[in-house]
Amino acid sequence: MILAEWQYQTIGSELPKLEQAGVPIIVVDFNAQSVERHTQSAKIFGQLAGTEERANKIADEYAQGITDIQKRVKEANLPKPKIYVEFGNKGPSEYSFTFGKNMWGAIAETVGGDNVSAPFVENWGPINPEQLLAAQPEVIMISGTEMGHETNDEMMAMGININEQDAQKRLKGFLTRAGWQDLPAVKNHRVYGIYHTASRSLSDLAAAQFMAKALYPKLFEDIDPQKTFMDFHKNYLPIIPSGTFFIKLKD
Repeated sequence: MILAEWQYQTIGSELPKLEQAGVPIIVVDFNAQSVERHTQSAKIFGQLAGTEERANKIADEYAQGITDIQKRVKEANLPKPKIYVEFGNKGPSEYSFTFGKNMWGAIAETVGGDNVSAPFVENWGPINPEQLLAAQPEVIMISGTEMGHETNDEMMAMGININEQDAQKRLKGFLTRAGWQDLPAVKNHRVYGIYHTASRSLSDLAAAQFMAKALYPKLFEDIDPQKTFMDFHKNYLPIIPSGTFFIKLKD
């Protein structure tokens, strides 16, 4: 049985029964968004599938990509830009999940961002609007998926078969929130949309690059996160997706 780490923590007391029955338990963890756990989890799958060479190659490429990001940021030695990331599944009218120490919060920390949600949210959950306004983020990212967008015109939509014009319209709607027009991210046109599913897997190197480039545009002028995302699918997956995965809100 293969479990995510959070599943293992949830049902851990029941697992001895399975082990006594001879069922091996294997735990992987992509939610932590750490290089160590990402790569080790991938290598475990490689061992299980008998594709260790392929898994090691994918893991090494991921580690090298993150190292490149961190090297550039460290050498530049610039102040950490403040960033806010929210899952936009509830639209502008209600603040939905933001992220503390894992998922998008962990990626923000990895690529040199100052995650303004971290002091208020441990893992994921909504932030108090007043806390966000006081934090004055310099970069805002709203994540979205394909689910539910047909019946909800305001929720953020990103992903496979999502039209960029529609994604831009939905992203712009978040700027109507009270106080957002006074935020540095909005004033300086640094609001972005990101595919929520482009996390918690080795394909999220592209998401890390996208976030790093949003935080430090001049340091990553030569990096194309969209190409990284598509190349991963071309090289390692049977289908190349078509849709909208990374956008910057147009003026």
